[in-house]
Order: sequence, then C-alpha cells, then structure tokens
Amino acid sequence: MAKSTLGKRIFFSILSLFAVFAILFMVFQQYREREYRIETLNLRLQDYNARMIESLAYIGDFNESSFADFVDHHLLPSMRVTVLDTAGTVLFDNIVKDYENIENHSNRKEIKDALKYGSGYDINRTSTTTDKDYFYSATYFPSKEVIIRSAMIYDNNLSASLRADQHYLWFAFIVMLVLTLVLYRFIMRLDTNISKLRIFALRADHNESLETEDLIQFPDDELGEISESIIKIYKRLQQTKEEQNMLKRQLTQNIAHELKTPVASIQGYLETIITNPNIDEKTKAQFVDRCFAQTQRLSSLLSDISILNRLDDGRSMMEFEDVDIAKIVRQIQQETALMLADRKMNINNRLPDTLTVWGSQSMIYSIFRNLTDNAIAYAGEGTTITISAYETAKGKWHFTFADNGVGVDGKHLSRLFERFYRVDKGRSRKMGGTGLGLAIVKNAVILHGGTISASNILSGGLRFDFTISSE
Repeated sequence: MAKSTLGKRIFFSILSLFAVFAILFMVFQQYREREYRIETLNLRLQDYNARMIESLAYIGDFNESSFADFVDHHLLPSMRVTVLDTAGTVLFDNIVKDYENIENHSNRKEIKDALKYGSGYDINRTSTTTDKDYFYSATYFPSKEVIIRSAMIYDNNLSASLRADQHYLWFAFIVMLVLTLVLYRFIMRLDTNISKLRIFALRADHNESLETEDLIQFPDDELGEISESIIKIYKRLQQTKEEQNMLKRQLTQNIAHELKTPVASIQGYLETIITNPNIDEKTKAQFVDRCFAQTQRLSSLLSDISILNRLDDGRSMMEFEDVDIAKIVRQIQQETALMLADRKMNINNRLPDTLTVWGSQSMIYSIFRNLTDNAIAYAGEGTTITISAYETAKGKWHFTFADNGVGVDGKHLSRLFERFYRVDKGRSRKMGGTGLGLAIVKNAVILHGGTISASNILSGGLRFDFTISSE
C-alpha cells in the first residue's frame, strides 16, 4: 500500500476540521433561522392577542358575543382563537362551542408559560379537542384576568414556512466546495515542493547526482523559490567544498615540494660530513652553516603555514584589540634597519603619529612586515619604500605601500597573492622566501574587513593598495 504523502495528510486533516466546522456552523445557522421564524410567527400571534383585548376593552363588551364579533372580522386563515380564565377554563373558542365538555387547559404548556411569564407558545402539539396539530401562542392579561390564545394549524404550509431557507445550505455547500478546491491546489503545490525536497535530501545523503529532471523546476511561488534556493545553496556548498579539497591537495603538494628542497639540502650536507670523517674543519663549518640556513628557511616556512592556518580558522580564533598601526610600522623600520642599509634602501613613512584600528596585533604586524620584506628582497638596491594612508567615509583606512623599484611583469600581478606563487622561483629560494608572504598579507587584510590589489607604477615600481576596517 502506497504511503500517504505529507501534503495529502495535511489536506485531509485540514479538510476534516473545515468540514466539521462548516457542518456545525450550518446546523447552528439552521437552528437560529428556524428559531427566528418561530419567534416571528409567535410575535404575529401575540400581536393579534393584544389587538383583540384592546378592541374589546375599547367597545366595553367582554363576552362571547364580542369575542365572536372580533374574530369574525379579524380572523386569519386556519386560525383558532380561544379565551380562558386564569383557572384554565375555556370561555370562548371560535371552532368548538361545547364549552362544558372541553377539558381544563391549565396544564397546557403555553397557558402555564403565559401565567408565569406573561406569554408562551408551543409548537406542533395535537389538540385533544379538535384532534388537529397547532402552533399555539398565548398571552395573559392580568387586568382582565383572561388568557387569549391564538393558534395556527400546523400543516405542511406552516411547517415549510418555519423551516430554514434551503438556498442557504446550497450556498454554504458551494462555498465549501470552492474553498476545498483552493485548499487542494495550495496543498498539492506544497506537497510537490516537499516531495522534491525529500528526493533532494535522499540523493544528497547518498551522494547521488542532483542534476536530474525532477529537481530542475519547482512551482512558481514562495515555497518553490525557497526550495530552489535550498538546492542552489547546497550545490554552492558542495562546489565550495570541492574547491577547498582541491586547494588543500594543491597546498599539500606545494608544502611537500617546498619542504623537500631544504630537507634534501640538509640531508646532503650532513651525509657528506658523516661519510667523510676526514673532511677539513673549514669545509665542515661551511656545510654546517648551510644546514643552519636551511633550518631557518624550514622554520620560516612552518611559521608562515601556521599563520595561514590561523587565518583560515577565521576571526573567531583571533584576539582583537586596539592596534596602533603607526607604532607597528615604526617597529618594523627599526627591525629591518640593517637590511635596508645593506640594500641602500630607506622607508618614507607618511603615516600619522597615531593610527588606531580594532584588529589582531600579530596579523597586522604580518601585513606590513611581509610587504616590507618583499620590497627589500625584490625592489632593488637604492630604492625607497613609501607608506601612506587616509581614512575613507565608510569607516575604513586606505593604505598605500609602494616602492620605486623594478616592478613586476603585468602577467604576474593577478597571481601575486597565491600561495607559493613566485615570479622568479630561483631567485626567491635563493633569497630565502617561502612563497607565502603575500598570501598571508591578503588573508590578513580580508580578516580585517578589507581588500587588497597590486599594480605597477608607471614611473617604475610596485604598489599595493589595501583597506582595513577602523572598527
């Protein structure tokens, strides 16, 4: 047996509740309308009773003859009029004249209600006197100590007049049918979306292809848009995951390749020393120095990889505080003074005395230190590094880090921030670079809500423009 879908279960549940409510409402309305018709008829008969007593009081006669005269002139079709005293004895009846044999009416419902409440009625009761069914309405007049009871024969015509209008039932039925069709259409659209999302979930769980015809198009409504968005987001996440896996594989391969060179060099030097115990001390010291240089390169490489891993973990893993960038740049100037002097270079620091942002002290230091080391390594001897900044209207600081050196071939500019990318691989390794410096710069800038770009200066040199959020 096929399993009922969620949409169908919702439809039948709502339809059942709606049907119960509709039926109860129609029954209630039928009851109210019938009560209204009964009350209307009762008021007509009560009005007749009141006019009769007023007329008799006006002419001053209060006997059978006056009763009969009023009834003859004011009788409605199929009407029976009875006058009783407070004891229930019949004083007048326009149909039955044998008053002595008419039983006492004190036990009649309408009579008891009239004596108790001033008026009363009874529906569809068979008269023991005439053996016919009547609708009775009695009124008690204390000033005359009589009860006037008027009655209509309860025939098919009267019964039909007291029934509720059947047109209302047909109208209610049609409205219910229309609402049912609207509900069915809405629920089926919902069911379609839910079914497709279920197919999507099952295929996603089993790593099956989502590029299938039944997941291409959803109904053109809000639920369809939400369903399509969920699938698109999932596909983007899958694509992003695949790209991340590919980047991780590339990074792993690049790290292995970068580690292989210094490790092979260290292994080669140490193997030479071990296999040649009689090597002279000068050569041995030279090999040991070269091993030490390679270990420093390994240390720098591992340190940069660690920084990148921290950046990949995101802002939540960093400790943010007020950071004075101007102070950091001055510190880097002092730390690189000997290297700058050796390359006959200088730094033109145009930053204000204090420039405070909310950020990570270590990451901001990495930005300016890596840019400085990059310029020292590749700008060329006798060049100048210029650092300047201004605050934008969007709550960010815009920095320019430029040199007037040799610049970079235009084809390399778009790839400068890639991990392990080198413009001149041989020279980079000779200079001790890890190939991760500018990648660290870019990720650190992004961490601080900014962007970075590189461009060549027409007059010569390389320029980096980047922003850092001030808050």
